[in-house]
Amino acid sequence: MKKIYGLLKPSLDIHTLGINAIRSLLLECKESVVIGDELISEALNHIQSLMNQKKLADWLIVNKISHLGISYRLDPQDARKIIQHVMHTLKETKLLAIDQGPIERVFFAGLPDSCQLVTQDYQSMIDVFGGYESSKETLLRLGVDEARIPKSVMIGNVYDEHLMEIAKAYIESEKYTSISPPLKGSYSEFGTRNDRMVSRLKNRQSLTNLPLTRAHVGPYFANRLEAVAKFEDWCKQLANSGYLDICSIGSSQLTQSHFNEDWTGLANGGGVPIQNEAEYRRIYASSRPMLLRTYAGSKNVDKLAVIHEESINIAWHALSFWWFNQLDGRGANDLKTNLIEHCDTLRYIASTKKPFEPNIPHHFSFRGADDVTYIVSAVIAARTAKRHGINEFVLQIMLNTPRHTWGIVDLAKARAILALIKPLEDDAFTVYLQPRAGLDFFEPDEQTAKVQLAAVSMLMDDIEPDNPFSPPIVHVVGYSEALYLATPTVINESIKITLGAIQHYRELKKEKKVTIDHIEDDILHITQHFITEATIILHGIEQFIDQPYTPSGLFAMFEKGFLPAPYLWGKSEEFHNAIAFKSKTDHGMTVLIDEDDKIMGAKELVEFASKN
Repeated sequence: MKKIYGLLKPSLDIHTLGINAIRSLLLECKESVVIGDELISEALNHIQSLMNQKKLADWLIVNKISHLGISYRLDPQDARKIIQHVMHTLKETKLLAIDQGPIERVFFAGLPDSCQLVTQDYQSMIDVFGGYESSKETLLRLGVDEARIPKSVMIGNVYDEHLMEIAKAYIESEKYTSISPPLKGSYSEFGTRNDRMVSRLKNRQSLTNLPLTRAHVGPYFANRLEAVAKFEDWCKQLANSGYLDICSIGSSQLTQSHFNEDWTGLANGGGVPIQNEAEYRRIYASSRPMLLRTYAGSKNVDKLAVIHEESINIAWHALSFWWFNQLDGRGANDLKTNLIEHCDTLRYIASTKKPFEPNIPHHFSFRGADDVTYIVSAVIAARTAKRHGINEFVLQIMLNTPRHTWGIVDLAKARAILALIKPLEDDAFTVYLQPRAGLDFFEPDEQTAKVQLAAVSMLMDDIEPDNPFSPPIVHVVGYSEALYLATPTVINESIKITLGAIQHYRELKKEKKVTIDHIEDDILHITQHFITEATIILHGIEQFIDQPYTPSGLFAMFEKGFLPAPYLWGKSEEFHNAIAFKSKTDHGMTVLIDEDDKIMGAKELVEFASKN
């Protein structure tokens, strides 16, 4: 019997990138794939209904599905109920192979907790995917014959698998446990109100070519004062251990949206609930001699930037331009107000001579944007920053975003951004690379996650392999990310892994035991593709947008659709051009597609946006 894959998700779940990624991989293997239409997606929303169960059964029969995959990345208990009703339907209608039916295999993709619940209920009857699998592993587990997997898919995983092998051996050796805290403090401003990130970096580079480390830190408790006190204690622990250079305060939503206001009756959510300037000053005192930084406000952005400057001597400011407002439900500002406040804040940052970091490109990726949009948004941020007087630009590049991105594609994205931004450098503008692992990269298994952290740290060293001081800064993500908030112990161990892995990888390359020469042509080809496509869009923006690097220009380029955000959920009617196209995975890249599933090039996007 011919194998036919049926891929479904309830319409409640807007996350389509995973299904599109699986579909693309299966099609590359010449497998037959059918994706559920809107009617069957709606039926899955209410699959407890007998009528909707019949719709599901009829759809499976009509399409002759032999391998059924269901994706749901929302509430785990809801996922469990949906799968229970689906399996009940398959059993009642005798569609499973064990009942002589056509469906040989059932798969589920979802959050780790959802996968755990489904496995508890059905054991080996359902093969679960948490999104941590490589393309090759995914295809093999889906039942694809290895001989059918094309060379292009295999090549994309060779580099990643090789890094994981090196990283696994390194972690198992436990050599990272002997990594000592980096030497610090050989300059007079160290740890004082006059200390600066650039001063600390110059000091570090005079001693070693290992990077400065930054980590996101933020305990949360229901009791606000208890949470702030715990954070002060964590700062003391981290400062005393000496591994962390820059502590990023993981402040709460209310800190960003209602600073110094009455929080009575307001839900806080996660993060450190810092309510006033006095608490910031206590945190500063407890964190000596680390540098501190924190989230920008989601309203009165410029005013809170002043408070951050005066209370914690913020190491650098981060702004999100199009995000943390009504578009993503993270703030009260409408987009126009947000952009005005952010550009006003850029001028203030410039007056302080502090660096600026765009907290931007990965937020487009979180909303389904393609890789070229990721690159374009970073370049726009850099050009806007320079136009507003910023001297020091911290370029955060989030790797593994989306998680299925090939390593060679991550390298190409990073190199393309640098190639497009570096020409801005002059005596008054300097770029500092700061790579990090992806937000959902790590598996919910500590040992595996440590290997992943070591592997992605090695990948960072391949972004600029000829620069012995690159990367100058690393945003270290705790290996416990998929399990629990990183404690000081986890943060310090993660820093040891990161610094140790980079050092170990460099030694292997120096000894000629490791090389990426054999894939440099592939990386160069992808990099040049990204540069070409991004340049077309950037030229289109400058041609069709009046004063593009101002609040009105930044608003117009988003409104017209120059910066696609397929999963935009706030104000989607107002910004319908931003969601005019979808995205999918293609050869380890995230690409833009039209309604006919055809890949959209930069020229087509510019043509579309210029007419709006």
